[in-house]
Amino acid sequence: MTKMFKIALPDGSVREMPEGSTPADVAAAIGPGLAKAALAAKIDGEVRDIMRPFEGDANLALITSRDEKDALELVRHDFAHVLAEAVQNIFPGTQITFGPATDDGFYYDFAPAPGRGPFTEEDLPVIEEEMRRVIAADKPLVREVWDRERVRQFFIEHGEAFKAEWVMELPEGEPITMYKTGHGPADWIDLCRGPHLASTGKLDPNAFKLTRVSGAYWRGDPKNPMLSRIYGTAWLNKKQLDAYLVRLEEAAKRDHRKIGQEMDLFHLQAEAHGSVFWHPHGFTIYRALEAYMRRRIDEAGYREIKTPQLMDARQWEKSGHWGKYRENMFVVPDEIPSTDEDAPILSGDADLMALKPMNCPGHILVFKQGITSYKELPIRFYENGSCHRNEPHGALHGLMRVRQFTQDDAHIFCREDQVVSEAQAFCELAARVYKDFDFTYEIKLALRPDNRFGSDEDWDKAEEELRQAVKAAGMATEEFGWEELPGEGAFYAPKLEWHLKDAIGRTWQVGTLQSDRVLPERLDATYVGEDGQKHRPMMFHRAIFGSYERFIGILIEHYAGKFPLWLAPVQAVVATIVSDADGYAEQVASKLRGAGIRVETDLRNEKINYKVREHSLAKVPLLLVVGKREAEEGTVALRRLGSDEHQKIMSLDDAVAMMRAEAVPPDLA
Repeated sequence: MTKMFKIALPDGSVREMPEGSTPADVAAAIGPGLAKAALAAKIDGEVRDIMRPFEGDANLALITSRDEKDALELVRHDFAHVLAEAVQNIFPGTQITFGPATDDGFYYDFAPAPGRGPFTEEDLPVIEEEMRRVIAADKPLVREVWDRERVRQFFIEHGEAFKAEWVMELPEGEPITMYKTGHGPADWIDLCRGPHLASTGKLDPNAFKLTRVSGAYWRGDPKNPMLSRIYGTAWLNKKQLDAYLVRLEEAAKRDHRKIGQEMDLFHLQAEAHGSVFWHPHGFTIYRALEAYMRRRIDEAGYREIKTPQLMDARQWEKSGHWGKYRENMFVVPDEIPSTDEDAPILSGDADLMALKPMNCPGHILVFKQGITSYKELPIRFYENGSCHRNEPHGALHGLMRVRQFTQDDAHIFCREDQVVSEAQAFCELAARVYKDFDFTYEIKLALRPDNRFGSDEDWDKAEEELRQAVKAAGMATEEFGWEELPGEGAFYAPKLEWHLKDAIGRTWQVGTLQSDRVLPERLDATYVGEDGQKHRPMMFHRAIFGSYERFIGILIEHYAGKFPLWLAPVQAVVATIVSDADGYAEQVASKLRGAGIRVETDLRNEKINYKVREHSLAKVPLLLVVGKREAEEGTVALRRLGSDEHQKIMSLDDAVAMMRAEAVPPDLA
C-alpha cells in the first residue's frame, strides 16, 4: 500500500500526496498556471528544490517570482552555476572553486588553465553568449547525494584540486549534495548545498550581465594562489536588469571619490593607507556635521567626553576584544625604539598596547570613576571618538571603508527599569536626525550569534527589550521595514540597525543601538542602588552617523554633491561680469560673510558663461553675478544650482536675508 504524506498549504488546506511526490506535483495538482510559475518550495520554512521529494508530512509554501527576495537569491545562485559551466565549456582546463549569490547578482572564482593567464573583461561577451546557450538548452538541475570520499575522488579525477581540498574539510560521514546540469554521466556537475531551480530554462537569458573581473586569493589568504573572480548582476527579468543598470550608471556619476576630487573635498594616498586627508572644503562639511550632532546630543541629555587612543592590551583582554577582535587591531609595543644600528628597532619583550578600534571600554572606565548612585542614571556619555581598525588594503574603499575613522559614538548606562524608555528615546532621536538629511530608513533587529558572551536569559531579555522599544516608538511596522535577523548580533549584544535608503534607492546600514549586559560585567561597572547595594548597570552602545567618514561619503552620493545650503562647503560665489564691478563684488562678499555665509569671489578676467559653468561643476549652490549695473543699483543677479530659472534680480539686502534664512541648519530652523 502506498504511503501518503499530509501536505499543509498556506491557505489552511491539506493535500495528501503519495510518497515520492514533490512540491512540483502539488503545484501541478493545483493548476497549470502555478505549475509554470513555481520556482522552488519552502518546506517547514526551509527553501528547497521544487523537484526534491517530500520526506514526510510537511508545511509547504510554493515560491514564485512574487516572493522576490527568495526568488532573486535562487536565480542568482543558478546564474553563478551557469557561469561556471559556461567558462569550463569555453576554456577547458579551468578549475572551479565557489560562486555565491550577492546583493545584486553573483560571482564565481576560477583558476585559469596553466599558461592561459587571468581572465579579463574582454572575455566577458563570449562567456555571456555561452551562458545564454546553456540556459536555452533548458537542462534539468538534478540534486544527488554523495559521500565525502566519492566527491573527493571525483574532483581529483577531473583535475579540480581546489574542490578536492575543500571537501575534505566537511564533516566525515555527512551527506554531500552535488548538482548536475542534465541527467547524463557526462553532464556538468558541481558541489553545492542548493537549492536550485528545476532547470536552466527557468532563468531569463536577458536578465543578467557580466560586469567585471578582479583577482581574489583562494580562501582569502594572500599566501594562496590568485584566482580570477568574474562578477555579474542578475534579476528576475529584463525590466529589473535595465532599471538596475540605470541605477548603476547614476551611481557612477555620484561616486563620492569622483565628486570629492571635483569639489576638492579630500584625498587618500599610499603613505597613509585607509586614512583621509581632509581638504578645507571637505573639513567644512565635517565640522558642520560635528556641530549639528553636538547640538542634537546636547538637547538629548548627553555629556561629551574624550578617551585615550592607546590602551594597555590587558584592558582589551578584560573586555573580550583581544580574543575576538585582535586581528583587526593595531598593536603597539610599550617601549622606546632602539637607535643602535646593530640592534633591532624593537626588542620584542615589551608589554603591548593597542590603538582603540572602538570607544566602549574607555567609556566604562570613565563611568567607574567615583561612586554612582541610582539617582544619577541614566548617564549618557558621547564621544567623537577616533578609532583605528586594521582592514586589509584590498578591502579599503574611499570614505566608505577606511582604517582611521571617527564615530559619533555614545554609551548609555541605565537601570533595568530604564532600558525600554532609553531605547525608545534613541529611536526617536535617530528618526529626527535622518529626517534632517532627507533619508528614509528601515529598522532591523540583529539577534544572537552562535559565538557569543552572556547567558541565554540575558540575551532573551535584551532582545525583547529592543522589540518593545521599537514598538513603543511606533516603528515595528511594515512602513519601517521591521525585520528580525537571526545570528547577526554582536558577540556581546543584540542590536537594532538603521538601514538608510538614498536618493537612488541604495541601502546603507548606518545607525546602531546595541543592548549590552556583558561588558559592564566583564569590566566590573557598578552603581549603588536604592537598597544601598552594588548593581550592574545596563549599557547601550549607539551611533547615528556610524562614522563621519562613511556618512560624508554617503551624503556626497545621496546629494550627488549638491548639498543643502547649510552643509555646502562654499555656499555662494560672487562672480563679476566686468572688472569695473570688482570693488562691489568684494562689498557683496563682505556683507555675506558678516551674515555667516561661506562665500568666495571670482574676479578673474573670464567670460561670465565660463564662470557659471565652472562653479556649476563645483556644485556651488548659489552664484551671485554682478556687473556695472548691479553695482550702481545695489542689486545682484542670483542663479541657483540646478534651477530652471535663468537668474533672479534681487536687492543685496534681500539676497542676504534670504541666504541667511536658507543656511540655517534644520535643527535650528
